This record gives sequence, structure tokens and C-alpha cells, in this order.
Amino acid sequence: MGDGKAQRGVGRRAVLIGGGAALVGAGVVAQDELRRLWWKLPGMEKPRVGGELDHAGAVWTAASSANWRRADRPDDYTIDRVVIHVVQGSYRTALKVFKDPAHGAATHYVVGGDGRIAQMIRELDVAFHAGNREVNERSIGIEHEGFVDRPEDFTDAMYASSARLTAGICARYGIPVDREHIIGHVEVPGTDHTDPGPHWDWDRYIPMVRRAAAPPSPTATRL
Repeated sequence: MGDGKAQRGVGRRAVLIGGGAALVGAGVVAQDELRRLWWKLPGMEKPRVGGELDHAGAVWTAASSANWRRADRPDDYTIDRVVIHVVQGSYRTALKVFKDPAHGAATHYVVGGDGRIAQMIRELDVAFHAGNREVNERSIGIEHEGFVDRPEDFTDAMYASSARLTAGICARYGIPVDREHIIGHVEVPGTDHTDPGPHWDWDRYIPMVRRAAAPPSPTATRL
């Protein structure tokens, strides 16, 4: 973040910590939690527009508010991971279950086999997608149409579209494009999930993300 933005963040947090007693009454709240709650003060939250997209190629389709938590990332939580999921079903199935408040989980994005992308949760907010609170708070979740045991579900269009999406996320938050920071759901500590499974081609996907993240080559000038 630029110096100006960093200074604003510090100022906002200082306001909250200084007025913490008014916020929590007689209770005692850890300073770390106060730092993460500054955005709840009136006038401190980033402006929001309903249905606003973080990825220009997506279509907005809202997840149930029961499946995510309002936040103000990256000012309250650093974003340094992308988690890759496979839904064990269709694109429509993913949208349906993430709209269901009883489901208890949703990802920020869903990618279809034809390359289409739905954004269901703002990147500002914490999606319940990884089964691990700390990972949820620091990550963006991307769901993919298909089944882990059907390699044919992972189409060229899906890989290309997902790679562009992940490249944009990495660029926005300064996330390194590598396997430490772009992980599968199976790699989340404490998870009982196996996706994206053995047929997700990481050796293909990570180079695609790197190419999508690379700045375009300058056009040669004709003399």
C-alpha cells in the first residue's frame, strides 16, 4: 500500500484504540481485535456499491450473508493466499448451495467449465470456504465446476479464465505466484477435503497464472 493509505489506516486504528472503552463498554477487548474492528466505527468503512465487482470478467451473484463475514480487508486482515476448490458438481450447483443460508460455506468466485466466472462475495469480506478461520481471513477462495476424479472437467477455458482471475488477485494484494501462496483446499490445515484432487494440473496452472500476471511486452516500433 502507498504511504498515504498506510497513514490513513494507522490513523483509523488509533481512533478506535483511543476510544475503545466507548466501543466495548465495561468489557476488555484485546488490542489486536480492536485493530481489526476499526472499520466498524461510523465513517471509517470503505464505501461500498451493491453488486460491485473485484474482477472485471465476472458476473455478480450474491452468496447468502450466512456464508460469509463482513470485513474490510486488507486493512483488517492481510490477504496472502488463494485457495483452489472443486465443487463436486456443476456451476449451477455451486451457485445454488452458496445462496443457501443452511449450507454454511461459500467461495468468493465460481469458475465454470466454459470459463464464465461468478463473483459471490466481495474480496473485502471473509468467505467461509476453507474450513479454517485463519486461512479464511487471509485468503480468496475460487470454486471450480467439476469432479475431482474426472480430469475432463478441467477444460482449457476453465484453466485460462481461472488463471487470469488468480493473476489479478495476486497483483491486487502483492501475492507471490507460487505453490506456497496458491494452494488447494486439500492443503488447508485441519481440512477433510481432497479437492482440487490429483487431476488438477498445477504444473500447467501456475505458469498460466504467471503469464497472465506478466506485463505485456512493448510493441516494437517500426522505423
